[in-house]
Amino acid sequence: MLTKSSILVGGQAVIEGVMMRVPGFYATAVRLQDGTIKVKRYQFQSIIEKYKINNLYIIRGMFHLYESMKIGYQTLDWSAQMNEGEGLAKEKSFVDALMNFISILFAISLFIVLPLFFTFYFKDVINKPLLFNLISGVIRISIFLLYLILISQLKDIKRLFQYHGAEHKTVYNFESGLELNIQNAQQFSTLHPRCGTSFVFIIMLVTIFSHALLDSIALLFLDSLTIYVRFFIHIIFLPLVAGLGYEVLKFLALHQSNQIFKILSKPGLWLQKITTKEPSDNQVEIAQAALKEAFGLDNIKKFQGQQYKAEAIG
Repeated sequence: MLTKSSILVGGQAVIEGVMMRVPGFYATAVRLQDGTIKVKRYQFQSIIEKYKINNLYIIRGMFHLYESMKIGYQTLDWSAQMNEGEGLAKEKSFVDALMNFISILFAISLFIVLPLFFTFYFKDVINKPLLFNLISGVIRISIFLLYLILISQLKDIKRLFQYHGAEHKTVYNFESGLELNIQNAQQFSTLHPRCGTSFVFIIMLVTIFSHALLDSIALLFLDSLTIYVRFFIHIIFLPLVAGLGYEVLKFLALHQSNQIFKILSKPGLWLQKITTKEPSDNQVEIAQAALKEAFGLDNIKKFQGQQYKAEAIG
């Protein structure tokens, strides 16, 4: 039985649609090329709930990130199938798998290897963990911001970011307790403190200090840290850093009434001005269709407006 303290609601923008996740289920709604709405619902039990590890801080964040990525990939793939036609999508399966692998390599190269490479030009900081990782972190954040700004100019990405905005407005509408409809949802902001964009930004900040600590420990056993050693250490401990970032985001989201923590959340919200756009009524309709399907039409009013756990949303 669901209780106020156990309610989770969040989601993610997909190709011409939105995925919404609630306790026990998630559903994806997409707008097909003929204008109709296609919705698919899945039953889901989190590893965190199944093995009762919600009190294992950081570890639970690692599992949450893994599950979010897994669901996100599956829903993106399904939305692509719906927009391309299932037959065509199956023919492209090998190419898609190859492109996904290349995308992972590209992301690692762009956001991990490149900052390390540039920072090694600062010869005097190679064995100064905090200073090295501060410079590397600034470079990483700069690359990330430039990347977001550039891709946000693409037509397809702009539409994706509009659906991202529709998802946030729908979550706000649901949490407010107001009747779930397009008019009410459009009154809300596209910026949400639990957004995955904020999570990524917080991860980048947490990475600076966690990597500085890891490098300091490594220097107890090594005379010097090469780019290869640093890359290996940072990759190995990436899940741990992500879990720590999850805890920071959750803490900030739970304490938005505190002005200090509210200020600390601001950079992530500013970043969402790039990754969310004002949606059309048709796009909000899709987000609400996904949420209604995820909860089930008979259940949604029972939970609307109650207190929600501070879990990351898309």
